[in-house]
Amino acid sequence: MKRMTRVALVTSGGDCQGLNAAIRGIGKTLFEKLDNVEIYGMYDGYRGLIEGDYKFMEPRDFSGILTQGGTILGTSRQRYIPGKDIVDENGNSLLPDMLQTYNRLNLDCLVIMGGNGTQKSAKLIADHGMNVITLPKTIDNDIFGTDTTFGFQSAVDIATNVIDYIHSTASSHGRIFVVELMGRDAGWLTLSAGVSSGADVILIPEIPYDIHKVAELIENRRRKGRGFSIVACAEGAVAKDETVLDEEESRRKKESTLYPTVSYAIAAQLEKITGMEARVTVPGHYQRGGPPCPYDRALATQFGTAAAELIINREYGRMVAVQNGAITSIPLEEAASKTKFLPVDHPMIQVARSIGISFGD
Repeated sequence: MKRMTRVALVTSGGDCQGLNAAIRGIGKTLFEKLDNVEIYGMYDGYRGLIEGDYKFMEPRDFSGILTQGGTILGTSRQRYIPGKDIVDENGNSLLPDMLQTYNRLNLDCLVIMGGNGTQKSAKLIADHGMNVITLPKTIDNDIFGTDTTFGFQSAVDIATNVIDYIHSTASSHGRIFVVELMGRDAGWLTLSAGVSSGADVILIPEIPYDIHKVAELIENRRRKGRGFSIVACAEGAVAKDETVLDEEESRRKKESTLYPTVSYAIAAQLEKITGMEARVTVPGHYQRGGPPCPYDRALATQFGTAAAELIINREYGRMVAVQNGAITSIPLEEAASKTKFLPVDHPMIQVARSIGISFGD
């Protein structure tokens, strides 16, 4: 009798487009290529693994989900102490409970789908004796070792569409519009959407901005008869004068601010400097919702099938990635080692500068 292969699927952290397509790719490939396979879907990410709450998945569970947004398994966040532990609200380690579920189900492997933080916590799980394969999913595109992540292009499409629609009302009223996009640490999404939608200013975490430089571009546009301006602003954008603050000073500044997010502060400053009316649009989680675009459906499917091949070949401790257009995999410890920030000399930044887009620097 052929050996039984037992796999558990985990979707961790924030959801995004393409998770179900990846789940489908894994399941369909394993059922197609293995005679004896059991697949368990862990409910709500690590919570299912911790509490032993799961679904035994059959071939029909992987049908009809290619175009579905979110994750059919649900997801959640757990407190992660970098490089040390995954803990509950009281600081108790959750790793023993995870290992207990892993051993009770006699699993061969966990396939964990998640973002930057998930890659790091998955490495910790692997270090505690569980076989792990990961897939890179995030709209931020900030996972090291892969050219892109699934969910990113869908979010770019949505963010671009938002700014496209803002253009007509901004033009009609002669206003400044600040559109705040996701991207706490990295500016990949804001850069791509900003260039694609014809934004006039792009503010990203990697390039601290001077609000007077932003206002200067807006006033130059007005003098040339362009009575409106669009600012694409990452949620993690930071002003130059804030980069010199230490951690305590930065914390006090955030606590004392009158504005809910950075875009509202920028809009208020631009109104004061330019005398123009400024409005804020924050699409928020709208960027993570809805069906995946065709590109992400294909990419997530490729990632899923590649993960299944790693399982079949028992190549654990790796993250599936795309590099130079080819699907590959890299050691999990490499993927978890750092964040993929947007290089300030990236060719797309140079393109943006060449067509007159300001980064506020």
